[in-house]
Amino acid sequence: MASIGLSAYGMNPTELVELAVCADDLGFDALWLGEHVLHPVAYSSSHPSTGTAQHHTGPIVDVSTELTDPWAVHAAVAATTNRIKLGTAVYVTALRHPLHTARTTITVQELSGGRLLFGVGAGWLEEEFAALDVPFGKRFSRTDECVTILRKAWSGGSFSHEGEHYRFDEVQLHPRPVHVPVIHGGNGPKALARAARLGDGWFSSGTPSFGQAVEMVNEIRRLRREFGRIGEFPCYVRVDAATSADLRRYRDHGIEDLVVWADSVWKGDSAEERRAFLTAAADRLGVGPSRV
Repeated sequence: MASIGLSAYGMNPTELVELAVCADDLGFDALWLGEHVLHPVAYSSSHPSTGTAQHHTGPIVDVSTELTDPWAVHAAVAATTNRIKLGTAVYVTALRHPLHTARTTITVQELSGGRLLFGVGAGWLEEEFAALDVPFGKRFSRTDECVTILRKAWSGGSFSHEGEHYRFDEVQLHPRPVHVPVIHGGNGPKALARAARLGDGWFSSGTPSFGQAVEMVNEIRRLRREFGRIGEFPCYVRVDAATSADLRRYRDHGIEDLVVWADSVWKGDSAEERRAFLTAAADRLGVGPSRV
């Protein structure tokens, strides 16, 4: 079924919960939260979404940027909404020990009644890795190993692990299986291949043009066939769209799961103004509980 979600970054936690409640009522499919642990006061790292449009002007992580813990926000969203999915776009799992991430994701998934979409990426901000004493050069293999451990933890029962980055004896985090879809992010060839080979879905980085989106989604589908993977595989694509007609051409090319930037449809000086703006946007985009 076609879906329209919201991607939010740089908002304070109170406003994010307010947004989620309104979006849930209107029929938006998911709220995807971007995240960073901290903002280095000075950094030279470049975001890897080269060649795609950037929604935010200036530095992506600035001292004025509102940063939030997505799990704390999504716990609050889970408690105040009924239907909207809780996505991360994306969570830099290599910055944390996977057992800690497993504990948190299991809790949020059960608290929300199974609405979590675990969007994961390898990270790009080298100075953030340095501040947390995590080797930046190992982030890709570290991410893959984190996901392997997370899947073991989510399967229920006890398990052990012996890998390049993590080793531990038999442990148990949960007595029963918890299904958490892993949505891999990133636009480069290696990121697309990783999503096709290992993921349950894919999330675009930046805001790709229509042509770029079609090209990347087609490549992921080709790779999945090559890897012998079949079944449902949502491709969540951020779009710069204002009306349902703008979205239709994506769907005409088989791209069903679309995401708009929250700050483009959530505007106003008061809660009432922001809700009215989002309601009008939902009508223009064809969003509604019976239409998505």
